[in-house]
Amino acid sequence: MGILHILIIVSGISFLFYGVSYFTSPSMKAEFIRFGLAKFGTLTAVFEITGGLGLLLGLFIPFLLLISSAGLALLMLFGFITRLYIKDSIWVSLPAFLFMLLNIYIFMVTANLL
Repeated sequence: MGILHILIIVSGISFLFYGVSYFTSPSMKAEFIRFGLAKFGTLTAVFEITGGLGLLLGLFIPFLLLISSAGLALLMLFGFITRLYIKDSIWVSLPAFLFMLLNIYIFMVTANLL
């Protein structure tokens, strides 16, 4: 298993975890209220779960990996911008930025392989 596969698995499991935690953790819903985006919480969680599953299934279906990594990179771009807009610290905003970069990397490598 190469480094790309490890990164895909880490990203996929992370997004599954965070997507599911929206439905199981009141603090995750409270974050969306704090962001002023309460009405988008469920949709975001569904995108995270779908994207995470897409990354993991993308290990076997490269086109799915391409679509999922692009979608998650875009989702994290919006997440990073939102955190900057509400004036969260860079430290708190860093995970969204790093997951954006990770999924851009996955997208670019996958696009070159197709």
